[in-house]
Amino acid sequence: MQSHIDRKVNRIIGLDGQPMTIHDLPPTNTKRWVIRRKAEVVAAVRGGLISLDDACKRYTLSVEEFLSWQKAIDRHGLPGLRTTRTQEYRPGEVMLDDD
Repeated sequence: MQSHIDRKVNRIIGLDGQPMTIHDLPPTNTKRWVIRRKAEVVAAVRGGLISLDDACKRYTLSVEEFLSWQKAIDRHGLPGLRTTRTQEYRPGEVMLDDD
């Protein structure tokens, strides 16, 4: 019987198809989270480059914030990461007049 061991990988394939390592991730003091940076962090966690816990600590993110990025990518691709916090909390759908 084999025991389960969490293994971190040294590199993954990044968004541009090139190898990405921990050194290619956004700086830990990132304040402006553009689409590319959010997507890189999500890819790093999904690929096993860093753990979710490590990503949250490294970038001072809540688990909910990270999961919202992941959910946005899953639902709408990279353009889904453009949504702002106020848009995330907007109730219901926007109704448009036909006039």
